[in-house]
Amino acid sequence: MSAPAQVSTALTVVAVPVSRRHRYVTGTAFVVVGLACALLLGFGSKAGVDATFKVSAPGGYFSIPNITLPARAVAFVVGGVVVVLGVLQITTGLSRRAMRWALVFTLGGVVFAFLCWASTGQQSTIDVLGLLQQTIFLAVPLILGALGGILCERSGVVNVAIEGQMLSGAFAGALVGTLFHNNAIGIVGAMAAGGLIGVLLAVFAIKYLVNQVILGVVLNVFALGLTGFVYDALMAPAADTYNNPTPMSAVAIPVLSRIPFFGPLLFDQNWIVYLTYILIVAVQLALFRTRWGLRTRAVGEHPEAAETVGIRVRATRYRNVITAGFVAGLAGAYLTLGTVGAFSKNISSGKGFIALAAVIFGRWSPLGALGAALLFGFADALQTVLSFIGTPVAIPSSFLAMLPYLATLFAVAGLVGRVRAPAADGVPYEGR
Repeated sequence: MSAPAQVSTALTVVAVPVSRRHRYVTGTAFVVVGLACALLLGFGSKAGVDATFKVSAPGGYFSIPNITLPARAVAFVVGGVVVVLGVLQITTGLSRRAMRWALVFTLGGVVFAFLCWASTGQQSTIDVLGLLQQTIFLAVPLILGALGGILCERSGVVNVAIEGQMLSGAFAGALVGTLFHNNAIGIVGAMAAGGLIGVLLAVFAIKYLVNQVILGVVLNVFALGLTGFVYDALMAPAADTYNNPTPMSAVAIPVLSRIPFFGPLLFDQNWIVYLTYILIVAVQLALFRTRWGLRTRAVGEHPEAAETVGIRVRATRYRNVITAGFVAGLAGAYLTLGTVGAFSKNISSGKGFIALAAVIFGRWSPLGALGAALLFGFADALQTVLSFIGTPVAIPSSFLAMLPYLATLFAVAGLVGRVRAPAADGVPYEGR
């Protein structure tokens, strides 16, 4: 009896071919951006003028000297590399991984060349450390709001109500923090207020199967009207009694806060920022490395199949949606207790919708949403910096104010490409 034949199989990974039209369109876009960078920013910079960047702060273990670069040369080099990337995409086509890095280089390089150009107007030194500190300052509520959105949408519930949760949290944080003269209790109140909006979202979306997008809009309007009414009736007439919390001060972590550049950037923040660091890691690990995360993703992708293996779909959605409200309420607490202190009407100003865009741009991943929120925060911080320095060509202040929203629009519409939400996201489920 002969020995059984040995059969060997080889697994070959075949890359999905990219259409010629897609290569031409994206490659041409690279070429146009590269030429614009070289011509507009290169020749727009004054010849022989250098760009200076400040990257250090006092109090560190040692000081990093300012970085000085020839502004015109930077624009030419960046523009030339981007043009080369475009030609490669047109002729041979870049792999998906290479295309991702090409986009990162193009975005970062053009922004850097733009900063070099801007600094040559009145020979202003750009404080890079201050710009990045402002970026984190503006990105924290977006990060927390995006984490709340991910918890919901990974469970199959669309959370358009992030704006209302943040606004309610900001209001409750200021009110409770003032009444108890304690920011920690104010944070708890803010999270409870966001969780209450989460309860409303969960009950109407999961139990009564209300259209989740319309429900989110209604909850946003409800939060805006309620907080505005109570502000006018209670807070405005007696601000010292009901709307005068003490803003949280920065807490420098010993040793780490003195590391040059990274110390003052990351480790000289208030407690809500440090809690944000923890939540980013916790949600990322829990979502992709734990049993709870596997069940959550199963509920968001295929609730019928999840129920057949014993997962309580509706109970899972209830827990995650309410937890997401707590996280978004913490984002609201940062808007008041973590920054200015006092509450003002519509203090969120659309940040909840930008956080929702960060969820999509980040492909429903905590780390991806972190990058998106930092991008939007950087755009917001950049418009503040540009309003103070004299650029070679005056930029209208109204256009600068549009920067964060333009970044949101272009990122979601152009940089993300085709994305796929969880399959059951927004789909009502009538099981147990």
